[in-house]
Amino acid sequence: MPREIQNGVVATEGAPSSISELEALLQNDIKVKVAGIDVDGVLRGKYMSKEKFLSAASSDGFNFCSVIFGWDIHDTVYSKELLISNRANGYRDLIASIDLATYRRIPWENNVPFFLVSFLDPDTKEPICADPRGVLRKVAQRAQAKGWRCISGCEYEYFQFQETPESLAKKGFRDLQPLTPGMHGYSLLRTQLNSEYFNDLFDESIKFQVPLEGHHTETGPGVYETALAYTDALRMADNAILFKFLAKSVGMKRGVVPSFMAKPWGNLPGCSGHIHVSLRDAAGKSLFALPDDQLKTGRPDAQSEDTKFLSQEGEWFLAGVLDGLPDVMPMLVPTINGYKRLVGGEAFWAPNAVTYGYDSRAASIRIISPPSVPPSATRLEVRVPGADMNPYFALSAIFALGLRGIEKKLSLPGPPVSKLTPEDKKSGKVQMLPQSLEAATERMMRPDSVAREDSVFGNDFVDHFGGTRQHEVRLWNEAVTNWEVERYLELA
Repeated sequence: MPREIQNGVVATEGAPSSISELEALLQNDIKVKVAGIDVDGVLRGKYMSKEKFLSAASSDGFNFCSVIFGWDIHDTVYSKELLISNRANGYRDLIASIDLATYRRIPWENNVPFFLVSFLDPDTKEPICADPRGVLRKVAQRAQAKGWRCISGCEYEYFQFQETPESLAKKGFRDLQPLTPGMHGYSLLRTQLNSEYFNDLFDESIKFQVPLEGHHTETGPGVYETALAYTDALRMADNAILFKFLAKSVGMKRGVVPSFMAKPWGNLPGCSGHIHVSLRDAAGKSLFALPDDQLKTGRPDAQSEDTKFLSQEGEWFLAGVLDGLPDVMPMLVPTINGYKRLVGGEAFWAPNAVTYGYDSRAASIRIISPPSVPPSATRLEVRVPGADMNPYFALSAIFALGLRGIEKKLSLPGPPVSKLTPEDKKSGKVQMLPQSLEAATERMMRPDSVAREDSVFGNDFVDHFGGTRQHEVRLWNEAVTNWEVERYLELA
């Protein structure tokens, strides 16, 4: 069973549930670190004096400049005025509401206490439409209203470079030195190199209350893969975003820059951010699991041979994700570079079509069910996102679409990936996913997009988040790349 759930999130160990408990917890501290998350999945925060923090925790929260929702990942104000923060409202303050359930201490910063915040509209005191934690909490509450819990786990693949922020800038982000050479997935030898850094990632995660299930090398120069222990969806997203913070912080102390960019090298596999999902009922039983009397032969009314060990609700959930997947791609793959991982991705097991399959790493959605796992472990693995995803939006999209599939009792779009041929993609028998951020954003922002449905994300979110992706596309379209200069400067 999970730890106590406070404010919709599984509370960390030692999290206070009252102001008096909070005051006792901080009695020997003089400052607290707080942070919220922007649409790009970047932690934005600061130190606060203990006195200021306690005052904010005793009220609605504290003021925080809304510009973090009015500029991009490099602090450039959006080229198009968007809903939350703009010139018209003077880039006014939001309310940062402190979530006491997220308490932890940062072991590499002298154990300073740390809390996450969610951002509220100052007038209504309701979550703003694009606050990542608020968006995911709203989806999880839809499941809770049916008596279900959203359960998930995230896996990150990421490159390590023997660089510093200063050396990256000096080199112009070119000719970077990988931490180790060669292609060495699941290598025990490669982890003997830089073993202090490799082990710090695991050990500090446990101290930071970001539990891990696995940690190993992956194929590629200096590539690691880390699997985070499954838990409720909002806690999972918190853990995922904090693991990136941890990896980058620990790396700085060791002269290493870990990169969660989806496709740093054109000729090497990209970095995935695979997500495992399931639903559980009030008793903790997987809603995707079959009853005991069907475990030998499978479900007789399954739509596909690949789903016969998946419950009817699980099949509807799967159909819902497949049905809406093309309309929410920016929430799974939010960057220009992320689509480089998917284009021609079959060579590197990166899916680029609306496909599913039992235990298939070639599919966009891999079904993990008996007989390969116990019924309690029945789940879906969504293989589309890269490591550059915002986990809050990715999890929100998956669960919102899955719940929609159950509500509408949707059917699977066709046969499993094992029954398909390359010609099926060319002929249109299989629906392809958008191949660029521009195409994905246009699709998400269509008037009839699934994402715009009130029961999914609604117009305010789509217009704001879509506007941020249009900004990213505009900057890319205006950029002149090294490839263009090398190809055309002399010979054009």
